[in-house]
Amino acid sequence: MGTVRDLKMPRVTHSVERTDAAPAIRHSRAVRGSGSHFGRTVALRVHPKRYAFGSTAAIVTSVGLIVGLGAASTSRAAVVSGLLVIALADNVSDSLSVHLYQESENLEARAAFRSTLANFAARLLVVLTFVGIVVAVPARVLPAVTVAWGTLLLSALTYVLARVRKVNPAVEIAKHLAVALVVVAISRALGAWISQHVR
Repeated sequence: MGTVRDLKMPRVTHSVERTDAAPAIRHSRAVRGSGSHFGRTVALRVHPKRYAFGSTAAIVTSVGLIVGLGAASTSRAAVVSGLLVIALADNVSDSLSVHLYQESENLEARAAFRSTLANFAARLLVVLTFVGIVVAVPARVLPAVTVAWGTLLLSALTYVLARVRKVNPAVEIAKHLAVALVVVAISRALGAWISQHVR
C-alpha cells in the first residue's frame, strides 16, 4: 500500500508544475494580443480636447486672414505680420480665456494647465505652417493653396473628433467645412470692399 502511494507522488508534482506554468502562458498570450492595440492606446493618451480648440481657431482664422488680405491686395509682409500676431498675441489671449473658463468649471489645476499649454502649442504650430505657405507659395496661387491646406487640416481634425465621439465623420466634416467656407467668403468680401473703398 505504501509503495502505491509513493508511485503516485510524481503525478502530483507534475500537476503542480503545469499549474505554475499557466500564468506564464496567459501572460504570453496577453502580450501578443495587446501588440495590435498598442498604437491605438498610445494615440488615445493625447485626447483631442487638448488641442482641438487651438487648432480649429488657427485654421479658420489663418485661412480667413490670408484670403481677406489677399483680396485687399495687401503685401506679403503684412500678411505674415498678421499671422504672427495671431500665433502669439491673440494666441496668448485665447489661451488665457480657455484657462480661466476651465478654472471656473473647477477643473484640476494641473489638468487645466496642460490643456491650456497644449492648445497654445497647437495653435502656434498650425499658424506657422500657414506662415510657411505665405512665404513659399507664389501670390497668384496663394489663396487656393491656403484653402486647400486649411480644408485638409480641418477635415483631419474633425475626423479624429468624430471617431472619439463615435459619430459619422462625413457629416461632421461637411458641417465644419460649411462654417469655414462662410468665414472665408465673408473675409474675401470684406477684403474686396476695403480694397475699393479704403485708401
